[in-house]
Amino acid sequence: MTILLNSLESRDAAFVLHPYTNASQHLKDGPLVITRGEGIHIVDSEGNKYIEGLGGLFCASLGFSEQRLVDAATRQMKELPFYHSFGGKTHETAVELAERLIQLSPVSMSKVFFANSGSEANDTAMKLVWYYHNAIGMPEKKKIISRMRAYHGVTIASASLTGLPNNHRDFDLPIDRVLHTDCPEFYRYGRPGETEEEFATRCANALEQMILAEGPETIGAFFAEPLMASGGCIVPPPTYYEKIQAILKKYDVLLIADEVICGFGRLGTMFGSESFGLQPDMIVMAKQLSAAYQPISALMINEKIHSAVVAESEKIGTFGHGFTYSGHPVATAVALETLKIYEERDIIGHVRTIAPVFQRRLNELGDHPLVGNARGRGLIGTLELVRNRETKEPFKPTDGIAIHAGKRAQVHGVITRALGDNYSLCPPLIITEAEIHELFDRSTRALDDTYTWARATGLY
Repeated sequence: MTILLNSLESRDAAFVLHPYTNASQHLKDGPLVITRGEGIHIVDSEGNKYIEGLGGLFCASLGFSEQRLVDAATRQMKELPFYHSFGGKTHETAVELAERLIQLSPVSMSKVFFANSGSEANDTAMKLVWYYHNAIGMPEKKKIISRMRAYHGVTIASASLTGLPNNHRDFDLPIDRVLHTDCPEFYRYGRPGETEEEFATRCANALEQMILAEGPETIGAFFAEPLMASGGCIVPPPTYYEKIQAILKKYDVLLIADEVICGFGRLGTMFGSESFGLQPDMIVMAKQLSAAYQPISALMINEKIHSAVVAESEKIGTFGHGFTYSGHPVATAVALETLKIYEERDIIGHVRTIAPVFQRRLNELGDHPLVGNARGRGLIGTLELVRNRETKEPFKPTDGIAIHAGKRAQVHGVITRALGDNYSLCPPLIITEAEIHELFDRSTRALDDTYTWARATGLY
């Protein structure tokens, strides 16, 4: 890329520190400047058009040109552009959105707390675990269990819940009282001759052993994404959640479902908890809540949690948590309109109709010489790239195989993101069958290019 003096590219390199970016490499390569969006496509400053194969960051469910959401934001900005929710203040769209979310919940929930990102909502859930156990007279029950390769955010608390090394390395994380149990990915961690159900039992036993080793009286909660997206689209095996939930119930451990990616139709159900039979005490949501047109997240809590909050805040004098932009009028208006669109256009029905096409094309690429495993559900999937298909030998992190595949995908008009050695796809929910075929045709060419490169450089 040629970077011109005083161009957006040069000014970006001069002034912007990018999230999740190799800062050193970025100074050499410069940014990709995106100027507009059309449906599932984005367009860069040179006029190149791309399929957004990862839905932005698993969030642009309605694509990049939904006029109804623009209109909803505009109307709200004219009427009430901002007000807070502190001290019992409220406004119409926050009330309506909270009411609608309670109606849509897969399990009985009592109240909705608004935040601005999945990280903030998970952070809030973590604080509520501690607050709740203080309120009910169990102050030792504070340790929280997450899973290796889980992703729950990047704040100090939520990054600690995350089970990915790059979110901890040199940040002095995770913090105390956060534990990580086994990752339920059968392809990578299943033993020779072990069935999926046996693997699920082993994962559940490992969780129970951790609880017993730490002391059940110290374990407060278990955080789980129904499907672990950023960790590599990990679909837990059958009976896994049934066994996990039995253990949580046995030791009185709260279950928090992180629906930031799975929520609002991604798996063909309103919430991923429905797909896997989860019965959570709290549900975290963001991303597709507003189709990413406004930053907003929410945390739903059940009555057991809410009653404790009421009692403790009466004792203390307040519930001392919240954000300036909690329940922001514009964000809640856009989220409310997003939910209306999902219902009126039967977006979830559309996902159920075309997901088999998406999964069939994904599984066909499972035979590619670079691919060790193809896995997914609904409109999300990944291709795990391996050096040896028979032994499952992975590439070295320094090989950058998925990064190279992502660069080749960009050449062929697809934007995706390397997640370890995974080539992952999670397109907008409005994608058509024809666009699915185009997405996979282009991805196939990208993988073919990557295979040729890997052989030429001795990586394969």
